[in-house]
Amino acid sequence: MEMDIVYNENCIEGLKKLPDNSVDCCVTSPPYYGLRDYGTGKWIGGDPNCPHMRTNKLSDKCTTGHKNLKEMQGVGDSIYKSVCPVCGAVRIDEQIGLEESPQDYINKLVDVFMEVHRVLKPDGTFWLNIGDTYNGYKAGNDNPKWTNTNTKSFVKRSAEGLKPKDLIGIPWMLAFALREKGWYLRQDIIWHKPNPMPEPVKDRCTKSHEYIFLFSKSQNYYYDYESIQERAVSADDLERRINNGKAEWKTDKAKDTYAVSGEGRDRRELYTQNENGELMRNKRDVWSVPTRPDKVSHFAVFPEELIKPCILAGCAGGGIVLDPFMGSGTTARVARTLNRHFVGFELNPDYCKIINKKTQVTGDLFY
Repeated sequence: MEMDIVYNENCIEGLKKLPDNSVDCCVTSPPYYGLRDYGTGKWIGGDPNCPHMRTNKLSDKCTTGHKNLKEMQGVGDSIYKSVCPVCGAVRIDEQIGLEESPQDYINKLVDVFMEVHRVLKPDGTFWLNIGDTYNGYKAGNDNPKWTNTNTKSFVKRSAEGLKPKDLIGIPWMLAFALREKGWYLRQDIIWHKPNPMPEPVKDRCTKSHEYIFLFSKSQNYYYDYESIQERAVSADDLERRINNGKAEWKTDKAKDTYAVSGEGRDRRELYTQNENGELMRNKRDVWSVPTRPDKVSHFAVFPEELIKPCILAGCAGGGIVLDPFMGSGTTARVARTLNRHFVGFELNPDYCKIINKKTQVTGDLFY
C-alpha cells in the first residue's frame, strides 16, 4: 500500500485493495443525501443526441422544478433513474448521495464503512462528519461561481413513509446502522457553526450544527486526550475552592495529571498543566468552528480546524489517516501538516487535481 496518495476510483473498490488492519484512523465526510450532483454520471447507449430530459417542458427559466436545466448536461428529470425513458440510454454513476431513498443511501454507506472497519487497526478510530436534510426539500446549487465543479440543481424525491418537510434523521440512521454492524458508537460531537448558511425560514430555527460521530473498532482504542485538551475556563474557581478546602488535587502517579474532588459529591476530572503553567481540561463535545471559504475546490469543504482534533487524538505521529471520500483533500493536507501519512479515494478526477495542489505532492500520483 502506497501512502500519501489519493486514488481516482470508486472508494469501495479501492478499499478492497487495502490490507486488513493497515490504517490507524479514518476521518471523512461522505456526500450528503440528496444535496447535489457532482457530475460523475454518464449515459451509455441510446441516442447520443438525446438530452435525456423532458424537452417538451423545457424553458429558459424553469422546467419541472429544475433551474438552468439546459446546463444540466443530460441529468434532467432522470436524475434518480437508471434508464432514459425517451431513448433507453442507461445512466452509469458510482457517486453516493443520489439514491432513490434514504435507506438506499444508508445501505451504501454501511457497505463502505464496513470495508473501513476491516482495514482499520484493532485500536483504530473512525470520525464521521454527516449532515441531515429534509424530506422533499428543494436541494442543489446552481450558483454560477461553482460551475467548474459540474454541480447541478435538482429536486429531491420524497421518501416513502415520510411527510413533506420531515427532518429525515440521516446522521442517526447511519450511526445506529453502523453500531448494529459492530462498530462501537462512542460519541456524538456537535460541530457548531458560528457562521451558518443563512436560511429564509419562518417555521423553525436556522440550522447551525452538524454531527461528528466517533466510532471505534474495539472497546479499547488509541485516543490521545492530552493532545486536544482545552484551557480550563473555570481554573480560577478551582483554585479558590482548593484554597478554601472544598476541593483537593489528587495526583495520578502514572502521568502528570490531576483530579479535583468537590464538596458533597465526587467531581473528578483530569487536568494537566501546559508549558505556560495554564490548567488544561478534557475537550468538550461541542466544537465551535467557523466554515471557511475555499476558492479552488468544491463547496462541501471541511474546515481544517474541525478535523485537526480528530487526527491528533485518533492517530499517533507517523500513522496513516484514511479518507474514502477525499473531496477537496483537506484530510490529506492536515494529515501531512501534523506529520501523519494519508491514503484516500476520490471519484472525481478534477478534485484529485485540487488535492494534488493542496498537498503539494509532486509527480504523477493521481491516476
